[in-house]
Amino acid sequence: MGAMIRRSLAPVAALMLAIFPLAGCAAAKTANAAAQAEDLVPLTIATSSGARSFLVEMARTPAEQERGLMFRTELAADRGMLFPYDPPQPASFWMKNTLIPLDMIFIRRDGTIARIAENTIPESLQPVPSGEPVGAVLEIAGGGAAALGIAVGDKVSWHDPRRKGIR
Repeated sequence: MGAMIRRSLAPVAALMLAIFPLAGCAAAKTANAAAQAEDLVPLTIATSSGARSFLVEMARTPAEQERGLMFRTELAADRGMLFPYDPPQPASFWMKNTLIPLDMIFIRRDGTIARIAENTIPESLQPVPSGEPVGAVLEIAGGGAAALGIAVGDKVSWHDPRRKGIR
């Protein structure tokens, strides 16, 4: 009977050995997400109806800017990604490999909003231009700008701890 128990437990033991590495992967993903969350930068938009606050990822390097929010399947209403440019320059974005609609908020060097491209079409290759040189572009969840009363001319400010000064 003891041999029968050992044989019947062998598949269970094999399954447990297969599951534990997966649990380790989940823990590593959770730790990685927590590390990324620590790098979020607070950003505020002063609108006519009050301040709107976000926590944004910074796309500082060319590689981070190229990847942007590609392959994401969701974006919380209070999150986004900021693409800073120094010096200011004309910017043009597309939605290749971006799976969710986004609002693109083009920000002048002085922090005022120059243009808002609302609900950009997921996976579109159509360029979305800034229309003028900008100091940054903010991407938030599609429809967020209208829902929060964000408009052209509103003032955007953030503090990037990796750079001196506040914008």
